[in-house]
Amino acid sequence: MTIYTDTARFDTGRAMTETEMRRAAPSIFATTAHESRSERFQPIPTIDVLRGLMREGFVPVGAKQSSTRTEGKADFTKHLIRLRRVDDGKVYRVGDTVCEILLKNANDGTSAYELLAGLFRIRCMNSLVTQTGTIDAIKVRHSGDVGAKVIEGTYRVLNEAERTLAAPQDWSTHRLNRDEQQIMAEAAHVLRFGDNEGETKTPIKAEQLLIPRRHDDCADDLWTVWNVTQENVIRGGLRGVSRDELGRPRRVKSRAVNGIDQDIKLNKALWLVGERMAALKAAR
Repeated sequence: MTIYTDTARFDTGRAMTETEMRRAAPSIFATTAHESRSERFQPIPTIDVLRGLMREGFVPVGAKQSSTRTEGKADFTKHLIRLRRVDDGKVYRVGDTVCEILLKNANDGTSAYELLAGLFRIRCMNSLVTQTGTIDAIKVRHSGDVGAKVIEGTYRVLNEAERTLAAPQDWSTHRLNRDEQQIMAEAAHVLRFGDNEGETKTPIKAEQLLIPRRHDDCADDLWTVWNVTQENVIRGGLRGVSRDELGRPRRVKSRAVNGIDQDIKLNKALWLVGERMAALKAAR
């Protein structure tokens, strides 16, 4: 997702200013619903909630919003904000991985107000959305008084995010042989490129997802292999060669995952793959 590097770092990080947020995701500041919504739809002004969360110690460090071709809708579209606690004296990181709250909302009817647990890997600016325990996400419908529900939900999701910080240390203890790495890559390959039947027709090969993008990621532990795979899936840029109907070669490059919902869905599914592999390794 779009991120301000200087605000997202855990060593010199800071809260985004409202000017930066307005530039990155102006729909955060919508105070009314889009004209397409009925009277039953109650807008949730994200900026009002954000200001309340900031008073509770949660600060925004990154933001993005969905694009739209509908004239006049850009100020109401779906947006995603990353929030952290930075001032309560607690440590919310392990190594280069920080736990966060992800806030998603829209005032055009395309999304409920949603809070998710997340991890953020500073080294490569990855977006890791976690799915742990019994709380996957907390959704608040656009109706009634949502203020108290949002604050309560944020603390509940933060507890989930804190629990996921065990993963970097735990997964780093599990070594994957080549076959196990290939299994993870094949699962990720289907998640990213498979159709509704699970069939993949892309010339991009599963083993390409295991190629590190930096020297520090040349390791065979589960945490490193998972991060390499996740980054290759989300960031794209992998190259392959296909054939057209006349048999002529055609160069192909995988696209980055930029859509908010696709990004979250893929990250959650990839996290489950990593959790299952960790459980299998621990059981041996």
